Amino acid sequence: MQIRRLREARGYSLEELAERSGLSFRGLIYIEHGQRSPSVLTLLDIAAGLGVEPGELVNHVAREVPGKRGSP
Repeated sequence: MQIRRLREARGYSLEELAERSGLSFRGLIYIEHGQRSPSVLTLLDIAAGLGVEPGELVNHVAREVPGKRGSP
């Protein structure tokens, strides 16, 4: 969901993010819908395509899991 939020906040379509990140359109759909887990290299490509630091794609997980760093 974080990838989708960031993509939509930038006004990018899935097609545009695929082009910007060098990934396939279908692959991005699977990742956004939670049907596939991206590799670290894929996360780096997505972050580059979105123009964000890679940590922005995963930092929300630590805030959502009780007892993890960054949780309330």
